[in-house]
Amino acid sequence: MSWAAPPPPGVQVTPYAYTTTMNTAYTAVPVRQGFGQAYQAPSQYNYAAPANPQSTTPMAASNQQPQQQKFDWPQSVRTYVQRSFQSSNLDPTVTRAEMEAKLKDTIRYHQESGTMYTTDWDNMPLPQTLIKTERQQALMQSMAPPMMPEATPTSVAAPINPKKRKSTDLSGPEQTSTVSVPWRSTRALTLEDRISKPSMEGPLPTKSKFQKNAEKRQRRGDGGYQSTYRSPSPPPSTGPIVGLNENLEKRYLRLTAAPKAADVRPERVLHQTLDLLKKKWRKDGNYNYICDQFKSLRQDLTVQRIRNDFTVSVYEIHARIALEKGDLGEYNQCQTQLRALYKSGLKGNSIEFKAYRILYFIHTANRSALNDAIADLTTAEKEERPIKHALDVRSALALGNYHKFFQLYLDVPNMGAYLMDMFVKRERLAALANMCKAFKPELKLRYIAEELAFESDAEAAQFIIDCNGHDLLQERQDHIAFLTGKAGMLFETARAEAFRRVDLKGQI
Repeated sequence: MSWAAPPPPGVQVTPYAYTTTMNTAYTAVPVRQGFGQAYQAPSQYNYAAPANPQSTTPMAASNQQPQQQKFDWPQSVRTYVQRSFQSSNLDPTVTRAEMEAKLKDTIRYHQESGTMYTTDWDNMPLPQTLIKTERQQALMQSMAPPMMPEATPTSVAAPINPKKRKSTDLSGPEQTSTVSVPWRSTRALTLEDRISKPSMEGPLPTKSKFQKNAEKRQRRGDGGYQSTYRSPSPPPSTGPIVGLNENLEKRYLRLTAAPKAADVRPERVLHQTLDLLKKKWRKDGNYNYICDQFKSLRQDLTVQRIRNDFTVSVYEIHARIALEKGDLGEYNQCQTQLRALYKSGLKGNSIEFKAYRILYFIHTANRSALNDAIADLTTAEKEERPIKHALDVRSALALGNYHKFFQLYLDVPNMGAYLMDMFVKRERLAALANMCKAFKPELKLRYIAEELAFESDAEAAQFIIDCNGHDLLQERQDHIAFLTGKAGMLFETARAEAFRRVDLKGQI
């Protein structure tokens, strides 16, 4: 056996510092810091044994493979790892391999420093956040003027490192170990050493104008010098912000960056805003203004993570106003949030809005979602009047009982009539198509008006005329007749067209 190069002074040769193959090489072993401290392999080699025993590792030449030490991770660490790989937290600019490497470095660092159980893992930045922070710091350092060379520190790096380790750094020990120079200290140079002590390896480099001015400022003591060799800045806080804006009215603007506290209203101001909006809606009825202000109010609640009974009332009021104006898009945004708020245990008018949800799915003819909404109801909820009414509407339409359906249409609790107005025309066409098959050759217009819940005979006649049925109405001595024998094909085609065009705008 022979060494490829003599070992540096002070280095103790251990049995696994060389190999027995024909191509000999040596691995530098870190200098022992004290006589009372046992030797410990560098942290980058403290991995568990690879799955493939044929693979080459720095300790592959040892006769005895050290037994892998099992470490029981706290539940908070396991949750942190699971949260890192949730689809909602993934970043397309960070690969899975980079995330796994950063997770391994972070957990190993806290394990070796003994802070595994004391670290707040719930608020620990995710690995993709740490990686992006490192990239930004590395970019800023690459743009800074070059400084004097610094000795490579031998201590274990912290998880947030401006120079991220690549996968190629683990290919072998020769890439991480260097031959020691007798006059170079093994410790990292301090800030004073970097400025005042030149390197003894070769000629002194020419100082740039920036470096000369920096040294002058340091000697002058004006505190203007800032070294580019600085520890990484802490990651940004992940907690909610607290608003500082005192304005009651604020336009809604879609966020394109992190919100600022000066632009967000605190909860006490939002209470005053809601009272003001209710008064203005009753007085002016300007829906464009009210909708914009409610969206801004909801945004301030979201960025501050305010989820309480006040949040529920804001979404419920906005949903009712949107229903009144037929704005299904805004209604469904509110309805979706209300469903999550109710599930979290917050109080509100859940019975009312569950009934609206059933009527909405009847309108969109979404049978699978309708079945899911009904399956989520408890036995007690099914006996509540709003929900029982919505279930009766579904049953009447499933059975083709248009007589029962229009009776329910005339007696709708709360604001369900606004939802039923969205599909009552479709059901009137279906009912007329069935009447044309069952009653021939004609029907009294008065009968049609009563059965299909029209307010008057004139309204029923106008509905038929709007369907190109003006030739189907004839005056008799004491009534107006509707010629059902000639109207069958017309209303059958109109019914098929109405059921084909179901508005899916903003569907939940």
